[in-house]
Amino acid sequence: MTTAAATTDVLREQARAVVTRRQDEVLALSHQLHADPELAYEEHRSARRIADLAEAAGFDVTRGVCDLPTAFTATAGSGELVIGICAEYDALPDIGHACGHNVNGAASVAAALALAPLADELGITVKLLGTPAEEFGGGKVDMLRGGAFDDVAAAMMVHAAPQDSVGMSSLAISSWKVGYTGRAAHAAAMPERGVNAADAMMIAQVAIAAYRQQMRPGAVVSGVVTSGGEAANVIPARTAADYDCRAVTSEELAELQARVRACFEAGALATGAELALETVGNDYADLRQDLAIGRSYLSAARALGRDVLAADPALRGGSTDMGNVSHVVPTIHPMIGYDCGDTIMHNPEFTRFGTTPQADRAVLDGGLAMAWTALDLATDPAHRQGLLARLAARGPYRD
Repeated sequence: MTTAAATTDVLREQARAVVTRRQDEVLALSHQLHADPELAYEEHRSARRIADLAEAAGFDVTRGVCDLPTAFTATAGSGELVIGICAEYDALPDIGHACGHNVNGAASVAAALALAPLADELGITVKLLGTPAEEFGGGKVDMLRGGAFDDVAAAMMVHAAPQDSVGMSSLAISSWKVGYTGRAAHAAAMPERGVNAADAMMIAQVAIAAYRQQMRPGAVVSGVVTSGGEAANVIPARTAADYDCRAVTSEELAELQARVRACFEAGALATGAELALETVGNDYADLRQDLAIGRSYLSAARALGRDVLAADPALRGGSTDMGNVSHVVPTIHPMIGYDCGDTIMHNPEFTRFGTTPQADRAVLDGGLAMAWTALDLATDPAHRQGLLARLAARGPYRD
């Protein structure tokens, strides 16, 4: 065994010892987050639990960063190589942690705790970023704009899933609230006096359906009408809908948005109704995972006995604001799996598997695999210098 390999093995075992020693409080955190779900930008108790734990462990904690009350940073060490570990903790309306963010957040805490005692020896700064509002709004995008990632040379997190994988991408997405305002009238006595907002919405939906044949592969437009009128004998004066546009890349998303917007404008033009189209939250970029960091994670996770799929980068699933981070910072976003029966994420059944022994193992293994990945980045001279060079070249983030 070479000296470098022996040193790496010693560091790995030191990180493992920290996770083992602190596993009870890390798993208690996961269970607390699961039992007390909070929605996007409202995760006050969740953010406080994580920040308090980090502060008690000796991290330098700054709360309410980037003008977000439920965002924070917690740092340990003072090395030039800053490793960013993103903690998510928001839940879904009505179905709680059906996306497993209690597992995500606790695993990131485990990774940060494991690395903190080694930070000075490794010449790194461990930066735990409390990132709110992944499910809706895009807290990481807000934090990018606010400069929270400006010093980060590599970013990582793991995400709960039915199985382990590393390397897959995700779709870019934008969300809209769409509304039409027309004029009410009696549907039988004087329909000619009305401007039918429901017809405007119907025409837009038909136009979108016709456009689907020409959409680029991978593009998805989905929506639901939330208000379509009050009575059958009244020409509807107002209609409203929520719509999502998804595409393979951010560039293709911009093209899709322009065409779908034109479909909604067609509804207004055809009926005389007035269109209001509002962007909801931040647009999410496609996820571009760093292949070299991904290989380190894959090796680490397999060394822990996990059955990890090396996914095709062309394989895409869902959307995440970690995609925006990945366009700026070398990033990985592996999936950490545990048994959840036949259910899938964003399903209320998935929620109930979030505190099982397998989910708890995912928390600890995910945290340790990230810590071991960070060790590789810090101790491999070529990888370390490459990350620092990329950091210096990019400068502060500008939207």
